[in-house]
Amino acid sequence: MSDLNTTRVVQNNSAKISYEEFRHLLITDYKSAVESRFVSLLGRKEVLTGKAKFGIFGDGKELAQLALAKVFQPGDWRSGYYRDQTLAFALGISTIYNFFSQLYAHPSLDADVSSAGRQMVAHFSTALLDEEGDWLDQTAQVNGFSDISTTGGQMARVLGLGLASKLYRENPNLSHKSKFSKEGKEVVFCTIGNASTSEGVFWETVNAAGVKQIPVVISIWDDGYGISVPNDVQTTKADISLLLQGFQENESGAGFQIFKVKGWDYAGLCEVYEKASDYAREYSKPCLVHVTEMTQPLGHSTSGSHERYKTNDRLSWELEYDCNVRMRQWLLESGMASEEELVVLEAEAKNFVRQEQKRAWTDYVKTLQKDWEEAIQLLKTINHHSVELPLKTLLSLTEPSLKEVYVNVRRVVRELRGVDAAGKSELLAWYESKKELNHFRFNDKLFSSTKFSPLLVEEISPIYASDAAIVDGREVLNACFRANFEKDARLVAFGEDVGKIGDVNQGFAGLQEEFGDQRIFDTGIRESAIIGKGLGLAVRGFRPIAEIQYLDYLIYAMPVLSDDLASLSYRTKGRQKAPLIIRTRGHRLEGIWHSGSPMSVLLGGLRGLHICVPRNMTQAAGMYNTLLRSDEPALMIECLNGYRLKEKMPDNVGEFTVPIGKAELIREGSDLTVVSYGSTLRIVQEAAMELDKMGIYIEIIDAQCLQPFDREHICARSLEKTNKLLVVDEDFPGGASAFLSQQILEAQGGYYFLDAQPRTLSAQAHRAPYGSDGDYFTKPAVDDVVEAAYKMISDNNPKIFPPIY
Repeated sequence: MSDLNTTRVVQNNSAKISYEEFRHLLITDYKSAVESRFVSLLGRKEVLTGKAKFGIFGDGKELAQLALAKVFQPGDWRSGYYRDQTLAFALGISTIYNFFSQLYAHPSLDADVSSAGRQMVAHFSTALLDEEGDWLDQTAQVNGFSDISTTGGQMARVLGLGLASKLYRENPNLSHKSKFSKEGKEVVFCTIGNASTSEGVFWETVNAAGVKQIPVVISIWDDGYGISVPNDVQTTKADISLLLQGFQENESGAGFQIFKVKGWDYAGLCEVYEKASDYAREYSKPCLVHVTEMTQPLGHSTSGSHERYKTNDRLSWELEYDCNVRMRQWLLESGMASEEELVVLEAEAKNFVRQEQKRAWTDYVKTLQKDWEEAIQLLKTINHHSVELPLKTLLSLTEPSLKEVYVNVRRVVRELRGVDAAGKSELLAWYESKKELNHFRFNDKLFSSTKFSPLLVEEISPIYASDAAIVDGREVLNACFRANFEKDARLVAFGEDVGKIGDVNQGFAGLQEEFGDQRIFDTGIRESAIIGKGLGLAVRGFRPIAEIQYLDYLIYAMPVLSDDLASLSYRTKGRQKAPLIIRTRGHRLEGIWHSGSPMSVLLGGLRGLHICVPRNMTQAAGMYNTLLRSDEPALMIECLNGYRLKEKMPDNVGEFTVPIGKAELIREGSDLTVVSYGSTLRIVQEAAMELDKMGIYIEIIDAQCLQPFDREHICARSLEKTNKLLVVDEDFPGGASAFLSQQILEAQGGYYFLDAQPRTLSAQAHRAPYGSDGDYFTKPAVDDVVEAAYKMISDNNPKIFPPIY
């Protein structure tokens, strides 16, 4: 471990520049540190005076981030967290104006360039896409992956970001690399707070980065606490780099280069980051920089004061070892600057920050003021007593908000129901026109919705020869993957057991030998890291298929899936995308484990991903073909018990497509509409044959996708004919079946066609026990479907269909 704890002359190519140039460089750096610190102080004040909701700042981290910024090169990546404001300013990822605009939640990308007001302050990102959804040239800019608030959440994606550089370096002939890499020399810089190193995702990522030897420099900002919890409670031995010594590269094997340096030692910081970045860039290996003795002068956030939990001795030490204070002393003691010079510099820095804050606030208010003024003018034209109080409320506002504007406008609209008043129609028209604007401000871009959307991919039917081979379903998938890997060098696939044996169900059997272990490879048992790897690769131009072995295991990756991948397009307002396909297998079988069907968890947690639930491997292959021609993330859940069921092999196995979000009518009937998907659909089909014998003819619809669901509303059209609805599902009660019912009855208006109470048939509210008997009594069986369908018909016509029980 390299331990650089003593103050020394800044290397920073100082021998190549004159003393005066060197002095100017240091003074400029100090000014940047002062500006960033005053941003924190002023930002906190803006929250405490009520202009902003919440503030979290990077005070105490200024010097380390300035040193880190010096080693960034075009093409490099930042995956950081909400303490990195100085780094963001230094790299041009954000400006002080942008920072305050985000603090005020200005709903515009011109003001808050990172998220258009959708993320709280200090969450940074850079544009990766143009307005058409095409990739920008990542090699010509410093790239910032959109921050998330999840502690440690920035870790997982660095695996894919760094692995991309390694793959580009080792495969120089990749035709798509021009916008994504320059000979694979890019470095990923990740930052994390010391307390967050207690998270499991940190350890998963560090282990995987060491295994893959990716070019990442992980910086740990160590200020001794995680909110109020000190290091000796957070970390064994209270020292994360000491704890990580087993990861140090040495004669026993490859690992990390680990550096340790004090956060107030600017010379040492510059030297460490030059060494770490050079090592990662040159050798494509990981480094870790543990920056100790940092401070957090304003406490954790605007929610509380650190004086509540820090001792007086600690507070006194923090005042003395504040990094900005120490740099100021160093400049004075070394003769680099005079007191008078620094006083002027500090005044200029503070004035500049105030100007940018005022400009951000003025522009924010102007945005709100337009709606506010228009609403007031419209209300003034209405001569009715119900307008008086709302109008007075709006006129009295000293700081208008869109919420206040629309609360009062909608109040008037409600009060004027049934009233014919002059000006009412104009108010209603204005309000309707603003719905689209406010959707644009706050609700759009859940998906990228570009010209590459999977919803726009042309539907191509499978073609079968008259003598088409009848094969195991897994062979259809295998042929589909082979065809796509042959024509698209961007494709990579990985996961537990995916490489050597071709996955546990043989979907990739033989393909590693054919396409190489850099395109199809195994990973360790680390679900968060697997998804993070796919996420990072996807934003760097690859088309990854990340496999989670069983659907149950997806839960272990949910923070990365939900907080990072699913929200990426929304939280960047379409400036970033990650066309990652997550492949897994599930639907309930026998046993508590490997048999879950947690669809309600996925529906709630993965808005922003397409959720595909094909009934067989041919449908799955068609969906893969669609997704691989588009640019949005998706989860593919294959039927675990369907790999050895027989299917015909299409001639165009790598070309045909199945539309995303299109339900399919797979059996016509007249008496009852039954909607299901996945493995349960086969149970419904089997039940239909018995119901036929009883004189009941059900219409069966395969949902195929849960998100989006039935975009063409064939379920509602079916209800127009049958007037009865049964939804069959293996999820827990109130889960996916409830969601499908809501979509059919409410969103599609199916309620109006019913002449009987709609029903859902789901699994019991516990996981399946082990064994066939327990399985039978736990999830919907053929008997359950037959009897549920029969009862619905019997209740309507008991004379012809007498009750069974």
